[in-house]
Amino acid sequence: MKTKSSRRKFIRQVGGSSLLLAAGTFKTLAIDDTRTVEIPWSPKISQNDKIRIATIGMGIMGHADTDTALKVPGVELVAVCDLYDGRLVRAKEKYGKQVYTTRDYRELLVRKDIDAVIIATSDQWHSRISIDAMNSGKAVYCEKPMVHKISQGLEVIETCKLTGRPMQVGSQRVSSIVYAKAKELYKSGAIGQLNCIEASFDRQDALGAWQYTMPTDGSPQTVDWDRYVEGMNKMAWDPKKFFWWRNYRDFGTGVAGDLFVHLLSGIHLLTDSLGPDTIFASGQLCYWKDGRDVPDVMVGIMHYPETKEHPEFQVMLRVNFVSGQGDKGITRFVGSEGVMEMLDSGFVLSNSIMAKAPGLGGWDSFHTYPEAMQSEIRRQYEQKYTPEERKRPVKPGVKYTAPEGFDEHLEHFKNFFGGVRGNETLVEGPEFGFRAAAPTLACNDSYFQKKIIQWDPVNMKA
Repeated sequence: MKTKSSRRKFIRQVGGSSLLLAAGTFKTLAIDDTRTVEIPWSPKISQNDKIRIATIGMGIMGHADTDTALKVPGVELVAVCDLYDGRLVRAKEKYGKQVYTTRDYRELLVRKDIDAVIIATSDQWHSRISIDAMNSGKAVYCEKPMVHKISQGLEVIETCKLTGRPMQVGSQRVSSIVYAKAKELYKSGAIGQLNCIEASFDRQDALGAWQYTMPTDGSPQTVDWDRYVEGMNKMAWDPKKFFWWRNYRDFGTGVAGDLFVHLLSGIHLLTDSLGPDTIFASGQLCYWKDGRDVPDVMVGIMHYPETKEHPEFQVMLRVNFVSGQGDKGITRFVGSEGVMEMLDSGFVLSNSIMAKAPGLGGWDSFHTYPEAMQSEIRRQYEQKYTPEERKRPVKPGVKYTAPEGFDEHLEHFKNFFGGVRGNETLVEGPEFGFRAAAPTLACNDSYFQKKIIQWDPVNMKA
């Protein structure tokens, strides 16, 4: 069969690395854009004891995370917390009148009928609630970035170790089958030696730039503003700082903490890297001058030192909220023999391999020498290199598309609840989450302090 023949060809190409997962098949891998092979894939669903959850922060990601979590069999929503009354009303409309609602997350942590919490608040509350929740015996799913400040990371990690409670950080790219397949190719040497990674997110609309729809009744009466700014310098009520919190350093982490984290999570997963040792960022507030104090265009440059897991390589990150390309994102792994481009639901690998011979003629100094010398140089060259060694080796490209219906966000939650039940190892615990977050937060430090940041990726310290 053509399919079996294609599979054999692909397995030879990746050096025999296994692409078999579990029972069930999907046509998922294309070679040269024309031939496909069947790659087994099966979602992991455990239907043991019921897990009761509460969501803290019912904004965009709070709803997205809750909706996804409830798709996992055996998961039940017990309660939600938000500082805006309208979202508590909406939670009962959407999830049922039986759902308990509160403005105070601590009420949820003392309840015995809650096993796990989803933390989807503004960034400045992530570490505090995570620590309180684990100390209260709850499992934690915390949205990225795991912390608001680099200085908060080690305490979260230590709390997780001391309490033994499962903690998953919400960068769902870590659970992507696309990155799993790409990693197999990368590890097989399909692109040669990695030397450079380019990764970006482009957006071109107000919603993408965090100008979200405001409620009609936002006020100090409907929002617990004092609790929101608890522990900070006292400041007057400002609806933008509450409903558009990503735009402000006091509450969010800007484009770096929101989007660079996704990019680094995928990069670290594929390369098994612990992180960079040098970080520099440049940026500007180019278009969305709406009172925000974070840039809408940022570029980060990171140096990854050689380790036993990977060679030395460079990373270039970019976010542009006013891009003429429109909404587009890409991560490109560049090696000495090929390039792997990660797309929304798959990747494309193409090869360009240097010939053994260095070449002669063309854009070269060869033609500037006397004719007799040119003849002698050509004779020596042809004697040294065979005709085959003068050609560039050719390898077929690879195109991979994720199985129809695959949902990396759902897989991330399945893994989390598997960890809560004790039958799975979490794919993004706090150490992985912090190692992805810290370099991106260092981009903010570099931008605002106008300096290069040195980072210890092993000990996770600046």
